[in-house]
Amino acid sequence: DAANHEKMVHIRAQKVANVAKIIPPQEVIGPSEGELLVLSWGGTYGSCRTAVLKAIEEGRSVAHCHLRHMNPFPSNLGQILGNYESVLIPELNLGQLRMLIRAKYLIDAVGYNRVQGKPFSVTELVEKIAEMTSDQQKSANGKLTSRAG
Repeated sequence: DAANHEKMVHIRAQKVANVAKIIPPQEVIGPSEGELLVLSWGGTYGSCRTAVLKAIEEGRSVAHCHLRHMNPFPSNLGQILGNYESVLIPELNLGQLRMLIRAKYLIDAVGYNRVQGKPFSVTELVEKIAEMTSDQQKSANGKLTSRAG
């Protein structure tokens, strides 16, 4: 019957929502807030992580977050996304994660997509990160100063 069907749909939805309580908090590599967060999932992990670490070495305000859980998302993901001015989502598809992030968190994430069956190179991701961030240089007193990049 229709009423029972609706009840069961709500029960299943609540079960999925409850899973978020046992998923470990999402981790971030790099600063906990800043200019850019690179959000990855699946096979983009290695090139994204390496590119972010190189960009950090260059003095860029960038961090990396790699998702392992997508339904539901980790409970702290919305807070993490809000800590950055921009979010870059490199995907080896047409941007499905970007669409999910935009829909759930109302964040205008930037997609960087490829559907040619080849992975991203670290170099191209470092270049994209540089394009989206300013160059941070340490002055003589050790403080960071911004320079257009």
